[in-house]
Parts: sequence; structure tokens; C-alpha cells
Amino acid sequence: MLRPRSARSLAALLVLLPGILSASCAAPAREPEPAAPPARDPRSLIGDEIVVCGQRVHIGTPVVLWTDVDGYDGTATDYDADAPPEFMDRSSGRRYTPGRVTRGGEVLVEPDEDDPAVLAEAVDLFVVHYDVCGTSRRCFRVLQDLRGLSVHFLLDVDGTVYQTMDLRERAWHASQANTRSVGVEIAQMGARSRGAMHELAEWYTEEPGRTLLTIPERYGDGGVMTPGFQGEAARPGKHRGALHGNEYLQYDFTPEQYEALVKLIAGVARVLPRIEPDAPRGADGAVLDRALTDEEYAEFSGVLGHYHLTRGKIDPGPAFDWDRVLYGVRRELR
Repeated sequence: MLRPRSARSLAALLVLLPGILSASCAAPAREPEPAAPPARDPRSLIGDEIVVCGQRVHIGTPVVLWTDVDGYDGTATDYDADAPPEFMDRSSGRRYTPGRVTRGGEVLVEPDEDDPAVLAEAVDLFVVHYDVCGTSRRCFRVLQDLRGLSVHFLLDVDGTVYQTMDLRERAWHASQANTRSVGVEIAQMGARSRGAMHELAEWYTEEPGRTLLTIPERYGDGGVMTPGFQGEAARPGKHRGALHGNEYLQYDFTPEQYEALVKLIAGVARVLPRIEPDAPRGADGAVLDRALTDEEYAEFSGVLGHYHLTRGKIDPGPAFDWDRVLYGVRRELR
């Protein structure tokens, strides 16, 4: 005789039995298709090291070296055969100076120097430029193939850093400051006078509370490392400011650029500690909006804009957030 619990169990089994038998005769359920893996950001496949006197230095943000497959080689002596004709002067030759040599010919750092401490005695400036090209690929072609110039770093719209040569080399980017400086060209179309802002219409779209950056179709993907990158200005709208006594308007840089720039400057300053984490300032504590005098230039060590070196330049422009960058660098250096 069944006990009450066993009786209830048997009754439940008899109720479920038809469904169990039906399921056992049916075709086995198909395994769910595995989800397609998300597209990998190519920047995750590259390192975070810059090269200083042949030594690798980690800076904590993606860096493509000139020796990498996708790198830009500032030490090349020929032109890029794949560049459009307007970016080729069809000349060859060096666009940089091996080692650190003064205009008077004094050698401060030998071309084969392998001790970053020696370079640290000679370099005390970090110069910030914008490229007026929009993307790092176009910037490199203009510098290398059209203008016969160079710079140590390119910083693309997605925050990818490209190093074009060892920091021990004297790049040609900042005239009188070349011997004592490291330079970066940030991909950005730059500042304009009020009447010329229409020139930026194909690059920027203003929406309520945001400003979008789009690479014009004629440039394809622009060579940007992140697939399908959609840029957005760190702060929306046009930013107004005076430089050398003239007013300019400019859209802001991308958050990715600011974050990478902070890591880059801090990383360089760790190995070249004479580069102070500050910019030229006036008596009121504000970053100067003019070129330095000869005396100010001789005494200054730190981070400065191209416009601090000459009245003929206005980069990195009035939208450049000096406080954001310098605060971030000081935080990284703690």
C-alpha cells in the first residue's frame, strides 16, 4: 500500500507522462548560435610604449610606433608613393636632425645616445600644435611630403598616438624651440575668424547640447585606427578667445584626445623631468594668450602652445582646455 507522499508523486508522474513521452520523441532542440564577437578595437592590439633613446617607456595609452605596420616614419628620406599628387613635392631627403644639435652646431645629444638622462638635460619643453588637417594620416602627408617638416607625435581624433621618431632626434616643428622640445600635432581643423567659420561646416555639426565631428567622405575613413569612429567635441559649441590681440572661434577637441594627451605629456615628463607640468602664465595666473618675450622664453620650462613661440601661429587655439590637460598631467605625475 502506497504511503500518502508516494501516492501524490505517482499521480503527478501520470499527469506529466504524456508531455515527457512527446518531448522524448521530438527532434532534439538546436543549440543556440554563438553570438558574433564584438569588433575588436585595433588599438587594443598595439602597445602603450614610446621610445626614448632606444628605451621603451610605458605611458598607459595606445601608441603606434614608426616601426609598426600602421606607423608613420618621420625618419624616412623618400615620399609616400601612395599619397595624392598634391601632397608630394617629389623631393627626398631628411626632414629631421639626428640627435640634438643647436643652431650654432653644438651637439647636446649624440645620434646614437642610449641614455635618456642625457636627453633629459637638453629637453625642457613640450610644444602643443593642431594640424589643420583633421586626421593624423593627412597631417603626416602634409608635413612629410609637402612641407618637408616633422614632429615627434601625432594625436588622432580617436586618441591614438603615433610616434614618428625617437625623442632623441631633433624634429622640425617649432623653429627656435626644436633643440629643446618635444612636439605633438593634434588632429583638428583649428580656429578661424568669425567670418571664416563656414570653412568648418563639412567637419562639424552642432546639435542641442553637443557638437559632432565627421570626417568628410572624400577622405574615406581618414586612416583613423578605431573602426567607424564617431567623434564628438569634449565641450559643445564654438569657443571664443583672443590670441595675439585678435579674436578667434574654434570647436573643442575630442575627449579621447584630451585623455591621451594627458597620458602622453605625463609619460614624456616622467623621463624628461625638466618639462614642468605647467604653461606660461601672466601675473593674474591665467595662461598667456600671446607669444613669449625672449627673456620669458629663455626662462620657461614646461608645456606651451605653438602660439607662445611666434605671433605667426595660433595653435592649439582658444578652445584648448589648458586647465583640463595640466590638471590631468599633474594628477598622473603624483
